[in-house]
Formats: sequence, structure tokens, C-alpha cells
Amino acid sequence: MNIESIRELGRIEYFGNELSAWASALLLFALWFTVLPIARAFIARRLRKRTGEDPTGYLLLLRTLLEATTRIFMIAIAAYLAMRWLEVPERLDRIINTTLLVIFWWQVGHWASAAVRYTIDARRGHELSGSEGAASLNILRFVALLVVWIVAFLMLLTNLGVEIMPLVAGLGIGGIAIALAVQNVLGDLFASLSIALDKPFRVGDALAIGDEKGTVEQIGIKSTRLRSITGEQIVMSNSDILKSRLRNYSPLSERRAELQLRIAYETPRHLIKELPKIIETAIRAETNVRFERAHFARYGDYALLFEAIYFVEGGDYTVYMDTQQSINLRLLDVFADRGITLAYPTQRSLSIAAPAVAPSEPA
Repeated sequence: MNIESIRELGRIEYFGNELSAWASALLLFALWFTVLPIARAFIARRLRKRTGEDPTGYLLLLRTLLEATTRIFMIAIAAYLAMRWLEVPERLDRIINTTLLVIFWWQVGHWASAAVRYTIDARRGHELSGSEGAASLNILRFVALLVVWIVAFLMLLTNLGVEIMPLVAGLGIGGIAIALAVQNVLGDLFASLSIALDKPFRVGDALAIGDEKGTVEQIGIKSTRLRSITGEQIVMSNSDILKSRLRNYSPLSERRAELQLRIAYETPRHLIKELPKIIETAIRAETNVRFERAHFARYGDYALLFEAIYFVEGGDYTVYMDTQQSINLRLLDVFADRGITLAYPTQRSLSIAAPAVAPSEPA
């Protein structure tokens, strides 16, 4: 076969294009489909090396977006560049463009989702240091991903020539009806979003909500689960939690303790003067305690009232109670050695003798 025969063969048309055009398009498609994955792998490897020592910053975000680039998207790019060499019928061209638009906005959704996950994970690592309190951020990620895919879908419809304003208006009217039907569920959903953003508590925190007390086990989209101090699980809706007055004991840096002692009135005067110093010494003997004050406060009905204030470092309730116990036992030992008596209410009966009656004189 000579050169002229090859040229004649290349002029043969298939589906409106010469064989040479089909060959050029196929070669270009194979080239781009080979180059794009290699380039992605090469850049990703360099970024992994750059971000290995310091996994933060825009380079890590760029690496995340690059890893979110799908092979289907690269095939679509290769096909789009290759099709520029061909003349296709108008109907087929519309189908191809529609397919490419769907793939493009699908990929945009993947990029945006990867950016959302990167942002949430960076915030989780910065603020929560991998603790279980990061569960609340999962709610925020769920809502953000939902918004991302809704926006990507609406942008796809816009690019396809669909009027989305009537659709949005219709969805708005239908959304109102749905919202009225599931307002309690939506209330809990927005309450969970508020918990995720404001973070009034996290998993593992010790809470007091109204009459209920317990440790947070799970923060869900609709409800939060507590493990009560008696062992049972308490399930409370998120909207009810935000409406209640909540006490969170976990962020405590220290706990305030008040010690009240009732000393018997019979205690010698010199010991009464020494008592504030004795109490202070017993409290300062603890290493994790900050002493505030100790005073002879007032006279009681049956005892002299002494009052002391101190702070136990940390928020652990067990440590707080152990410290109180240690101080109380130390004071009991000191009181026993010094002869100081603790007073307690007593009842004393008073017998009144009847007056003697003189014998009556005889009339």
C-alpha cells in the first residue's frame, strides 16, 4: 500500500467525518487520558511530601481538592478536547454537551464537598484535638454537604436552560407546607445546628438540665443522649435542651468549697482564737487546693459557727470529694488531739418539782 492509497483511505468518511479526523480525535483522547492522571498523581505526590511535616494551610486544601478529582471527570475532559476535531450532528452535540455539564457540576459538587470536609476536620483538630466532642461538628458537616449538593443541582439546571425561579417558588410553597407538618423535627434539626455552632456542651461533658443530671454520650440530629448518675440513659430533644437552663460542670477550672463547723460553746477561749489558723493549716496541707479564708462567723443557737472557703483545682468531681474528705479527716484528728468538741443539737428535759403543801391546821 503506497502513500496515495493511505491518503485515499484517510478521506473516507464515517458519520460525517473523515477517517483521519477520527484517528486524530482518538489519538488526542488517548493522550489527554494518559497525561491527566499522571499529572494528578505527580502533583499529589509532591503535595503529600510538602504537607507531610506541616499538614495545614492552603497546600493541604489543594491536595484535598486534587484527590477529589475523579477519573470520570478526566475522561470527560479528554473526550471534550478530542471532540473538537470532529463535526457531529446538532442533536448528538446537545447530548454530549448535556452529559459534559452533568459530569462537570457533579465534579464541582465533589470539590465543594471535599472543601467542606477539610474545613470541618481542620476545625475539629484545632479546637477539639480529636476528642469525642467533635461529634457535634458532624451535624454541621451534614447540613453543609446538603447545601452544597442542592446548589450544584440548581446550577446544573440553570446551565441546562431550565428556569429555576418557578421551581424555587414552588419548592418554597411546598416547603412551607412540609415545614408546618414536620416543624418539631425541623426545630430539633436547627437546635442541633445551633449546638454544633455555639458548642454549649460536648460529648463527655457533665450536665445538669432541669432536674436531670448526667454525662453526654451522643449528640444527634434530633436528640441528645445522657448517661445519668444512676446508670440509665436519658434521651432529650435538642430543642428542649436549648429551652432549658443548662449547667455544664466539665469546663470548670476549679471548684469552690465551703466548710462550716459548729464548735461547742464549752470550748476554751484560747482554742476558739486558734481555730481559724487550725482550719487554714488543714486546708493548705492539700496540694491541689487554693485557700481563700477562714473565720469565726457568728453565734448559733447551740454552737459557735466557723466558716472557711477554699477552691479545689480542676473540675473532676471525684477529686473534689476526695479533697473534702481528706480535709475533714485531718480536722477530726487535730480536734481530737487538741480537745476541740464539735457541737450538735440536743434536747434537755427540765423537771420542775411541785411545791410542798403545808398541812392544814385543824379548824
